[in-house]
Amino acid sequence: MKTEHPLRGILFFILLMLASLPLQADHLIMVRAHQPLPAALDSLKQTIQKQGYTVARVDMVNIGLLGMGYTSNKYRAVFFGKAGEIEELSRKYPQLTPYLPLRIAIFAEGDSTLLVTINPSTYREFLSTEEPAEIFNRWEKDIEDILSRMAEPSNKTQRENDR
Repeated sequence: MKTEHPLRGILFFILLMLASLPLQADHLIMVRAHQPLPAALDSLKQTIQKQGYTVARVDMVNIGLLGMGYTSNKYRAVFFGKAGEIEELSRKYPQLTPYLPLRIAIFAEGDSTLLVTINPSTYREFLSTEEPAEIFNRWEKDIEDILSRMAEPSNKTQRENDR
């Protein structure tokens, strides 16, 4: 990875994840996990599942970074959700389709890992109705729970995941 601008790659990665959403702090939820990337990725997948969601896939996010000269493979995107909810929202509100399923960007920074996601309450801005607000509120609470568990010391997170 280039050393002259180490944050440039991270910022580019976040921009890729946010696509067309405005970049404002209240639209993001971010935590630091005190684990290396492989352990944090495993813990994240287990924590998502324990919260009642299904991990759809984990993508390596290197293509855009490789084009900028970065050779790191320390960036991932974890896609997850509840199939029925995602299908129903996509059908009723097709403008949300590019933002579903939910995703958490995860990337290594030294010996720890950063996790960042879009606050699901942001999705309300794309709709003229308040109808699905309860789903977005629940998603926000669930994601905050997932990420707060990830921010705990690694041995405590691992113990919870082993239960």
